[in-house]
Amino acid sequence: MLHYSLLFLVVALVAGLLGFWGIAGAAAGVAKILFFVFLAIFLISLLFGRRRV
Repeated sequence: MLHYSLLFLVVALVAGLLGFWGIAGAAAGVAKILFFVFLAIFLISLLFGRRRV
């Protein structure tokens, strides 16, 4: 999932450099959402993965 976040970030940067501001804004928004979803899943797995059975 982090891979997709970085991919959309690169797409946003390239689109921004080429002048496609609408596409750059949309791709940056998707990258931001995916990053926070990845961060939440990482923190949940970190908390529940340390549990001893």
